Amino acid sequence: MSHQISMATAQTQNPDANVHRRSANYRPSLWGDQFLSYSNKSEETIDDSEQVQGLKEEVQRMLMAPIDNLLEKLELIDAIQRLGVSYHFEGEIDEVLQQIHSPPLATQVSHALNRPIQKCLPRVEARQYFSIYQENASHNEILLNFAKLDFNMLQKQHQKELGHISRWWKGIDVATNLSFARDRVVELYFWILGVYFEPQYSLALKILTKTICMASIIDDIYDVYGTHEELELFTDAIKRWDISCIDQLPKYMKLCYKVLLDVFEEIEEEMCKDGRLYCVYYAKVAMKKLVQAYFEEAVWLKEKYIPTMEEYMSNALISCGYLTLSTISFIGMGDIVTKAALEWVIKEPKIVRAASIINRLMDDIVSNEFEQERGHVVSGIECYMRQYGVSKQEVHDEFRKQIVNAWKDINKECFRPTEVPEPLLTRVVNLARVMDLLYKDEDAYTHLGGVMVEGITSMLVDPVPV
Repeated sequence: MSHQISMATAQTQNPDANVHRRSANYRPSLWGDQFLSYSNKSEETIDDSEQVQGLKEEVQRMLMAPIDNLLEKLELIDAIQRLGVSYHFEGEIDEVLQQIHSPPLATQVSHALNRPIQKCLPRVEARQYFSIYQENASHNEILLNFAKLDFNMLQKQHQKELGHISRWWKGIDVATNLSFARDRVVELYFWILGVYFEPQYSLALKILTKTICMASIIDDIYDVYGTHEELELFTDAIKRWDISCIDQLPKYMKLCYKVLLDVFEEIEEEMCKDGRLYCVYYAKVAMKKLVQAYFEEAVWLKEKYIPTMEEYMSNALISCGYLTLSTISFIGMGDIVTKAALEWVIKEPKIVRAASIINRLMDDIVSNEFEQERGHVVSGIECYMRQYGVSKQEVHDEFRKQIVNAWKDINKECFRPTEVPEPLLTRVVNLARVMDLLYKDEDAYTHLGGVMVEGITSMLVDPVPV
């Protein structure tokens, strides 16, 4: 075995010599260094902060005023949610809903408020709703102005966060050093901005963005560029999680491995500050599971093996990445994340499984043809067609039914009381929402689809006109 590894190591020091590699010809980054300038901005007092605070207090007074007109109160709550500022008033909204008298009515009200926007990302919905709400003759001018100013204040913070992330990404120089991989740091930040936009979760957002950036590179190593021998070496290195393993890797993998370990060392330093070092163990377990699932798919590709649908889904619900992202999404959220909560999420609870089903099946539906053209492991489409002898359209119909059922499972798991605090469940729900936005009609991440570009522009480039 040692002889085989030494031969593989020797062969991979010059990975392109006499090696045929696949290529996906991914589009280059659309954004260049556009967001780097934000990282250089000095800490500054935002001029609108006092005005925003005053408007917030006025909205709070309106919200907590006695209920004279039930419809008006519900319209106010609906507008607060749709304009993206409900995170300021979560306790007040709960209190108002509890004041509504026949518990069944309160349930219906909650359902009516939440169901229309259940699949929508809060900030994307807010950006789109401004123009709709202000055209409403009965709109509340104070609330509208507060929501606009709040959106723009948060946008400045998000721009600065993205500026720092972009500087880190440019330091890796993915476009040059890992040119086979998708250069998508802005898109990945937008993805994680869908998971949490609230300012109190800035650390969590940074941790998860760097994690998904590394997962995307590693995914492309396994899917596109690495030879099977190289993938064996990399998988073994991830299992061992030790910088000494770097010597056995080819040059491009050395860079990826070093940066990955650096990211997790950064997580460890942050967790040490709060006495929550136990979080790092779960983050590493989640990443190791992801890489092992990638390798299983590489084995299937090498052997030209078509698994049963059960075999496929067992692995694919890990390789889609949402177990890993769900687990690591908790890490930076503070004291609300107990060891028990991490034990819960790492065991793939029903809500995480449902979000993973949505991820995997939506991805399979829109990405299948492109992936098969470049030589990719079989997707669920081929597995289902072979096992059940049905057409591709019938598979699509079946997968869409399963996606609907997965959303039902997510909704059910969010009913109170919940197994873990609601803010943690919200991260998993938001991960599913991102998929619904980006993969509804196309793979907008890989191919830089219109919905991705429009979302980034509206959320991170253009402020709301005030």
